[in-house]
Amino acid sequence: MDNQVRDDGKIVTIPRYSGFQRVNHWITAILFILLALSGLSLAFPSLFFLSALFGGGAAARAIHPWLGLALVVSFFWLAAGLVSRNIIHGDDITWLRNIRRVLANEHEGLPELGKYNLGQKGVYWSQALLILILLGSGLAIWQEYFGGATSIPMQRFAASIHSLAAMIAIAIIFIHVYAAFWTKGTLRAMTRGTVTGGWAYVHHRKWLKEMLGRDSAAAAPAPRARRE
Repeated sequence: MDNQVRDDGKIVTIPRYSGFQRVNHWITAILFILLALSGLSLAFPSLFFLSALFGGGAAARAIHPWLGLALVVSFFWLAAGLVSRNIIHGDDITWLRNIRRVLANEHEGLPELGKYNLGQKGVYWSQALLILILLGSGLAIWQEYFGGATSIPMQRFAASIHSLAAMIAIAIIFIHVYAAFWTKGTLRAMTRGTVTGGWAYVHHRKWLKEMLGRDSAAAAPAPRARRE
């Protein structure tokens, strides 16, 4: 990825995600939505009408596990390259202790953060764990290929775990999407691949310094935040 600061008109922009990462992200998002819709149609009779999107209940049941395998590949293909960026540090704990100030949009005095804050890291690690749980429990209840390998009690237990993990994963994604819209300037990272210098300075100052190749804020004037 090009690490150089760019002048996007009158706004200094910082590259945050490569084209491949953005495509991978949106493929993963689409797969997740399709899995959620097909899974909900199979789990709740009141939502069975959603199966019509896949050609009916039988088709939804047949397609669902394959979509799940595709999601595993897509998610971990991207996640594998972000492990080091999502290690939790002491600054993250300090940030969490000041979460009320973060929610109030009061960022002065908060610790300088790397590419991701603790909330984003939480989404990363929780989704990675939940997807692994969904994979294991999903294989256990995939009748066509593994139905004879597990007992009925085991399949019932796996189905319960699968449903619970899916609902938690959906709830986390709702929070993730809300946060992306709530924090102005965040969404462009996954649409244009860049963020403004002001956004990076306010929310991920340590990462901004890394991108600029500077060790301290005194090395250069801080970019001015600009509302979009």
